[in-house]
Amino acid sequence: MLELLRNLGLPSVAASTQGPAIDNIISLIHWLMLILFVGWGAYFIYALNKFKASSNPKADYHGVKSHFSSYIEAGVAVIEVVLLFGFAFPIWASRVNDVPKGPDAVQIRVVAQQFAWNIHYPGDDGVFGKTSADLVDEAENPIGLDRSDEFAKDDIFTINQLHIPVNTPINISLSSKDVIHSFGLTELRVKQDAIPGMEIPVWFEATMTTEEFLKTTVGTAREGQGFEISCAQLCGLGHYRMKGFLTIHDDEGYAAWLEEQKQYIVEDDEDDWGDDEDW
Repeated sequence: MLELLRNLGLPSVAASTQGPAIDNIISLIHWLMLILFVGWGAYFIYALNKFKASSNPKADYHGVKSHFSSYIEAGVAVIEVVLLFGFAFPIWASRVNDVPKGPDAVQIRVVAQQFAWNIHYPGDDGVFGKTSADLVDEAENPIGLDRSDEFAKDDIFTINQLHIPVNTPINISLSSKDVIHSFGLTELRVKQDAIPGMEIPVWFEATMTTEEFLKTTVGTAREGQGFEISCAQLCGLGHYRMKGFLTIHDDEGYAAWLEEQKQYIVEDDEDDWGDDEDW
């Protein structure tokens, strides 16, 4: 069934620890819907034939005396309750209760806006620096990071480029600057609305690097295309171009990327100092 669903659009790769459980419940729900579609369709055709006027020239005011259909409806309700409490609720409980914290998890802020994803990393101190709406510059400082704050001096931010390590819990604090967006990582089975005025935790753990994922796309329509960040909520005229990119590194690759970003911060500081000297 999973293979059929993937042929109908479900990604062939579930690249997170939560992915298999989510795929499993999607598969079970589709099986239930298929059985109900065939079953109720067959019953509808049976009823049309059994109760047509030519077969019943005289009205039967007592109607159907069997309770078989009621038993079937009760059985379907029981199955739905099992799916809800046995599968869906545990996944949701893990989603909201098991949010990783502490040094073993990577903390990231993602701020959505029309039409981009702003990614904010806390730096070596592990503390997010202050941000202010008064400091927002869409070209240079889209999140309004206050570099004068002690905790903000080593903070890193990118636009539409999310970098994370593999096999490490990722805790994202998701928010929006303007309208409702929806943060989606399809292959990781992650999707969460970003709502103005709220910070919503989203966590996941990737199980393969981008390099490993690209090998699985060889010979498919996705060949050469890595992980994408999609906006799954219609958010304005530019919604179609609100696309970001996720890069999953091994530990060494992620450490190298962080070091590279730190050099950019140092260069920016030196450029600012040079401007003051010239002034």
